[in-house]
Amino acid sequence: MSHARSVLSPARFLNRAAAVHPTRTAVIDGATCHSYAELYQRARQFAGALRHLGVRDGERVATLATNTHEMLEAHYGVPYARGVLVALNPRLGVADLAYILAHSGPRVLLVAQAFAAAARDTIKLSGRDISVLVAGEQYENALADAAPFEALPSDESATLAINYTSGTTGRSKGVVYTHRGAYLQALAMAFHSGMTLDSTYLWTLPMFHCNGWCFTWAVSAAGATHVCLEKVDAEAVWAAIEEHGVTHLCAAPTVLSTITAGRGKAVRGDRVIWTATGGSPPAPALLARGRARGLAITHLYGMTETYGPVVINEWQQKWDVLPEVERDRLNARQGIGNVVSDLVRVVDDAGRDVPADAHSIGEIALRGNNVTPGYFDDPEATAAAVPDGWLRSGDLAVRHPDGYIEIRDRAKDVIISGGENISSVEVEQAIVEHPGVLEAAVVAMPHEHWGERPVAFVTCWPGDTVTAGELREHLRARLAQFKIPDRFEFGDLPKTATGKVQKFVLKKILADERARPRSPDA
Repeated sequence: MSHARSVLSPARFLNRAAAVHPTRTAVIDGATCHSYAELYQRARQFAGALRHLGVRDGERVATLATNTHEMLEAHYGVPYARGVLVALNPRLGVADLAYILAHSGPRVLLVAQAFAAAARDTIKLSGRDISVLVAGEQYENALADAAPFEALPSDESATLAINYTSGTTGRSKGVVYTHRGAYLQALAMAFHSGMTLDSTYLWTLPMFHCNGWCFTWAVSAAGATHVCLEKVDAEAVWAAIEEHGVTHLCAAPTVLSTITAGRGKAVRGDRVIWTATGGSPPAPALLARGRARGLAITHLYGMTETYGPVVINEWQQKWDVLPEVERDRLNARQGIGNVVSDLVRVVDDAGRDVPADAHSIGEIALRGNNVTPGYFDDPEATAAAVPDGWLRSGDLAVRHPDGYIEIRDRAKDVIISGGENISSVEVEQAIVEHPGVLEAAVVAMPHEHWGERPVAFVTCWPGDTVTAGELREHLRARLAQFKIPDRFEFGDLPKTATGKVQKFVLKKILADERARPRSPDA
C-alpha cells in the first residue's frame, strides 16, 4: 500500500474517537453507558467472537434488533471481523425475514432477546445453518471469552453491508454498501448536520434502515454521543431530549407528526434541535409545527440505494427574511445533492435533462460516491435500475430555477384522471393544511369514465373530528376542482417500520372493494 493512500472504511472513525477521546461518552442505552475506549474494545471483542464462530472474510453477519448498544457495536465489530453486516427489520413477517436470510446466507445472527424465539422459527424456514447469538448474557459472555480482533478489508470497494429494500412491489432486493461509499456518506451526514464534540444524537431513526442513514458512523466521526432509544413514542423522545440534552435527531415525517402532536411538548429555552426528515415529502404544515416546538427541520431525500440521504435542502441565508409560510414552502422541497454526491439530475423518458422551470416533470437520476454499485446476487435488477450509468429512482420531480429539485410523486403513484396528471403529494399537502388533520395519503381508484380518480385516507388529530364535506370545502380554495378526491376515508394509515405509508395496502383495499360482489338491491 502506498504511503499516500489508505483504505477508506467508516469503522476507522471509531479507531480515531477511541484514540483522541477515549473517556468521552460514546453511547447511552438506558442504564448502560460506554466511553469511546470501551466501545472500541467491545467492538473488537465482538469481532473476535464472530471469527471464533466461523465468520471469514466477506461472509455475512445478520442482526435482528432495534436501536440498542449491541446494534451499534455490530456496525463496527462486523467490519472489524471483515464480515458483511445485514441489518434486518424486526417488524417484517417471518416469511419475509426467512427469504432475506436464505438470500443473504449469513453465518451468524445477532438477535435481541425479544425476537429470539421468532428468529429460530425464521432460520428453520430459511433452510440455512445459522449460529444464533442472543443479546444480553450470551452476548456478554461471548465478548468476555473472545480475543480482540481487528482486520479491516484491504479494498475499500469491498462490501460493508447489505440493506434490503422494503419490497412493496415484489421481493426485497439486497442493496450493496461499500466501505468507501459508507465512509463518504457518513462524512457528508456529519458535515451537513453540523455535528461536533458537544453534540448528542438521539436514535429515533432505526439503525436497521440504511444503517441509520450512516449516522451509526457519522456520530462517532464527530466524537459525539449516541443515545439509543429502543421504542419510539412521543413521551420517550421528549424525556430523552430533556435528560440527555439532545442536539440532533432524524425521523420520518410520520414520526415527526407523532412527536409534535398535542400542544404541550417543546424544547425548553432558546435552543433548537437539528432535525432531519425524509422518506416522504413533509407537508409545510408539519414543518411549521416542528419549528414551533424547537425542531429546526432539514428536509433530506434518498433511498436505500443511495446510503440514505443523497439530496439535502441546504438552507440559504437569503430565505431568512421571507414570511414563514414561504420559508416552509421552500424547506419542503427536496433540494440539491449532498457534499459527496454527483449532480442530481431530473430526466425525461429519453434520459435528457428537463428544463429548470419548476414545471417540467422528469425522473430523478443519480450516480456517484454514495450510490450502490448494485444489488447482491442480482445482476438483472442492477442492469434494469441503471440503464445508462444513472440510477433511476422511480420518483418524479421538477427542477426549480435555483437548481433545487422538488418531488411531485412516485411514478407509480401519479393519478391520471381524464388525461390530466394529479400529484398525490400535492393533494396530501393541501389536506394536511387543515388544522384537524394529522396526516393523509391519496391513491388512485379506477373510474369508468375518468380512468382514475383520487381517494384520500385521512388520520385526524386525537380528539378532533373532520368531515368529508369540511375537507372538500377546505380544498376548493387550494386545488383545481378535478384534483379534489371523490372520497375521504378516516382512520389510521398502514405504515412500514420506518414510518412510510404503505400506499399499496390502501390500493388493495380499494381493489378488494371493487372485486366484492354487489348485492342485488345495491
